[in-house]
Amino acid sequence: MATKYIAVAGNVGVGKSSLVQFLCEHFDLKPFFEPNDLNPFLPLFFKNMKRWAFHSQMHFLTHKFRIHRELDSYNGTVVQDRSIYEDAQIFAYNLYRQGSMTKEEWRTYCDLYEVMSGVIKPPDLLIYLTCPLGTIKKRIAQRGRSFEKNFPDEYIKRLGRYYKRWISKYDLSPVLEISTANLDYIENFIHKQDLLDKISKHL
Repeated sequence: MATKYIAVAGNVGVGKSSLVQFLCEHFDLKPFFEPNDLNPFLPLFFKNMKRWAFHSQMHFLTHKFRIHRELDSYNGTVVQDRSIYEDAQIFAYNLYRQGSMTKEEWRTYCDLYEVMSGVIKPPDLLIYLTCPLGTIKKRIAQRGRSFEKNFPDEYIKRLGRYYKRWISKYDLSPVLEISTANLDYIENFIHKQDLLDKISKHL
């Protein structure tokens, strides 16, 4: 299989990690997951967002860049759970807009992001996942991550709006948009085969 880079994008709880695992099982891909557990600022951030937002986002940005450099050099097809573009243009931007990052912090973050994004390989395919708020909340509750339990509805909705704006302007690669609201590619053979056929065309 030719070397390709697939990115899986979408709001919290839309099913990115599950899809990455599914694709790895069926196409023998190398997975690259989001390094949430490695961020020492994350617990502090959820206690005091304004104090620790910049530190947390800079840590995510640095480690996500390292992951991009690693997958760029991998000799095979890779799939990534959330790209560096989403870190910057949705999550960090959201923190700036809600006042958790100052203008100076946001400008510093953007300067570094622009340098990093300019030297990494963009995806060969972006798989963009969507689903309604009710489904997102149900999935968040089921996976039981402590830092996600208190996400207010407005926070998830706001991220959704930023995702829609971002994907409408995204032009770095082809985009395969998939609604996961009623998609059961684990138990439903038709759903599974349809999803595999769609992605196989790009591989």
